[in-house]
Amino acid sequence: MTNLLRAILLGGLSCAVLDAAAATIDFGMRGVSFTRLWQGVASGLLGSASFQYGAASAALGLFCHVLIAMVAASVFNLAIRYLPSLIKYYLLSGALYGVTVYCFMNLVVIPLSALPKRPFSLSGAIKQIIVHIFCVGLPIALAARRYLK
Repeated sequence: MTNLLRAILLGGLSCAVLDAAAATIDFGMRGVSFTRLWQGVASGLLGSASFQYGAASAALGLFCHVLIAMVAASVFNLAIRYLPSLIKYYLLSGALYGVTVYCFMNLVVIPLSALPKRPFSLSGAIKQIIVHIFCVGLPIALAARRYLK
């Protein structure tokens, strides 16, 4: 297995697990069940029908979550070829990448999905940006640093 593939797998899986844990805790504290949370993710593809498919749509939501994390890790690791300073300044680049992923998800992916539109919440956005810095960007950058330095 190449170091690039190791960096993508470790970064993507770390990101997926940490971000999923953060979402599960956050939504769980608001009374949303694990199944309902991941059905909500799948509703980006299936619309409101997602909530009628039980564990199958929750599994689809988890699969989509892991796939997005792997794509995010792949983009960062491939960008290193053109911007080697991403490794040199891995903490800064990881934090900025987390913010970038948050912006891309909320300004491109979610608006193109079947999810219903929700009003903007500044406190929710700040919380999600912090989660994306620590659970998305930094794990991806740390994995890249480990295997691609």
